[in-house]
Amino acid sequence: MSDLRPFHVAVPVDDLAAARRFYGDLLGCREGRSADSWVDFDLFGHQFVCHLQPRLPGRTDAGNAVDGHDVPVPHYGVVLSMADWRDLADRLTANGQEFVIEPHVRFRGQAGEQGTLFVRDPAGNALEFKGFADLEQLFAR
Repeated sequence: MSDLRPFHVAVPVDDLAAARRFYGDLLGCREGRSADSWVDFDLFGHQFVCHLQPRLPGRTDAGNAVDGHDVPVPHYGVVLSMADWRDLADRLTANGQEFVIEPHVRFRGQAGEQGTLFVRDPAGNALEFKGFADLEQLFAR
């Protein structure tokens, strides 16, 4: 796991000011470069870019049943330490963030035990944040 490299992902948003409030103010992501039609953020060490794009008609929010939850597909996210995940969950809760899937622990006491939560940004993009006490358990079976 020590050779992990930052990922780069770009997502559409329909309001850059709202994206700045969500990613910058709420999630605490440092803003990087930007232009009139995009802004990039340091999303826990990864390059996450929001590109201004009007909402496309006919977009549906698909889901996949996982552990009794309707997991949004597609979704993006970051794996955090359990302490950082709890801090983020607490910050989102304290700020009244609506959860798609409330913070909870999956696989408790089993291989791959993890905290997980799902939220949507103001443009409707789904994000999952996971927390692991032991990052070596990320791919455990």
